[in-house]
Amino acid sequence: MSGSDVDIRPLQTLDELRACVTLQRETWGDEFTDVVPASILKVSQRVGGVAAGAFDADGKLLGFVYGLTGVEDGRIVHWSDMLAVRPEARNLGLGRRLKDFQRHAVQQVGGVVIYWTYDPLVARNAHLNINVFGAHIAEYVEDMYGETESPLHRGIGTDRFIVAWPVADAEVEKGLTATHAAGVNRTLLQSPILNSPNDRRNAAVVIGDQARVEVPTDINALQQTDRKQAIAWRQSTRAAFRNAMSAGLAVRGFVIDDCAQRGYYLLSKSE
Repeated sequence: MSGSDVDIRPLQTLDELRACVTLQRETWGDEFTDVVPASILKVSQRVGGVAAGAFDADGKLLGFVYGLTGVEDGRIVHWSDMLAVRPEARNLGLGRRLKDFQRHAVQQVGGVVIYWTYDPLVARNAHLNINVFGAHIAEYVEDMYGETESPLHRGIGTDRFIVAWPVADAEVEKGLTATHAAGVNRTLLQSPILNSPNDRRNAAVVIGDQARVEVPTDINALQQTDRKQAIAWRQSTRAAFRNAMSAGLAVRGFVIDDCAQRGYYLLSKSE
């Protein structure tokens, strides 16, 4: 199957809405308590919300995106609450297509920016959000959702980046997916690393105007094999981001070193 065989459209029928509820549980676990019910998926679309799915030729739901539209400081904004794609369909570009559908829907109701969150420790999501979507890191929030029973969150807390994605951004509109990764200031690649899960080098003092924060390439696998190490990664990155951002540094990019099995956030005070 190729991505061109997949149709992106609003969730409409009761079966489609129920399939989305099922996919939420399959993605975040049976004990996940924040499942959006079919009724809310349906009615939110009447007031500017987005609930859309990626369907194969047989009508099977391969992925979905869901978000709410509201007002912030007098302007229309959108909060993208959930996006998920089945593991077997994750190399088809469906995440990008679902976000593009969402962006166009938000534009149609006069929205100017889409917000969402992701775990800073998840390297593949950092790459997707920063390098592919070109979203901006707006804020780091410690334990944003509190302790949950989801196997994806259990034990390491729910620290999150809030990202902002301007829906009318020229680069986003043109789909220049390579621009964000290629446009990184190369000097940032040699900047000091502020954290390590194996020692206490947790950015007590930010030196200079540039820095890196490292993360594992697969935190979910690490949670299964070494929970203590996963917790150490959370503690070290939390301290590093807190101190770096307090010193005026902002995330400018993200790179992955496959050989070292590390991802690196690139931060600076100015671009």
